[in-house]
Amino acid sequence: MVTDLISTVNNQLLCLLQLAFAPVGAYSYSEGIESLVETGAIDSEITLRNWLENSLQFGAVRVEAAVVVRALRAAQRGDVTALSYWNAWATAAKETEELRLQSWQMGRTLVRLLLDLREAKLSRRESPVSSVLTTIVKDFVECGGNPCNFAIGFGIAAANWQIEEEVAVLGYLYSWAANLASAGVKLIPLGQTAGQQLLLDLRSQISCTAREVLQLEDDDLGSCSWGLGLASMAHETQYTRLFRS
Repeated sequence: MVTDLISTVNNQLLCLLQLAFAPVGAYSYSEGIESLVETGAIDSEITLRNWLENSLQFGAVRVEAAVVVRALRAAQRGDVTALSYWNAWATAAKETEELRLQSWQMGRTLVRLLLDLREAKLSRRESPVSSVLTTIVKDFVECGGNPCNFAIGFGIAAANWQIEEEVAVLGYLYSWAANLASAGVKLIPLGQTAGQQLLLDLRSQISCTAREVLQLEDDDLGSCSWGLGLASMAHETQYTRLFRS
């Protein structure tokens, strides 16, 4: 039994790592950091860390992580109506066109990747990723799930791979932080060691935010993300850009 438990935990860990770093194009987005570097609001490891810490404490990523939890639960129940509701809610919560298009592109890519992985396994006559995944996704799309937000796709994937809620939220928040830390390393610029130190410094806040997100009721979902909105709007008209947001 101990061996089986270890095997299950290891399998979930591997699934989480694959999901958190799935090739969905996250590297092409900076979520406003590029415009903040342009104006000098972010110009060092310290200012970048402050921005990311404040985002984890008060910003939109908290709401997105909460949507991941709700999508995961809905997918576990096969509740397509709830998935569609939270997908529409997540779209409405996006403050700028860039952030909305980013979420849609990454969500669409992730769902397509999941289905492609399942088809590849079936073609080799291996056990499918999930016997109900295709049905849930197709019903979700028909019920208004197209385009699909990334947080929704992440929750569906976590449910499909039987990843626990807290672990899924930690993975979502860490992948977000790692992507933006990487953007900061390129833009400021910083050394790779500084980028890794930044992620180490953010561990405590990521864990704290994950715990808080799991306790949020639906009526508590909200954020103070006007800084992100202004940075994203400025980026839409920025003359020279490396990133798509």
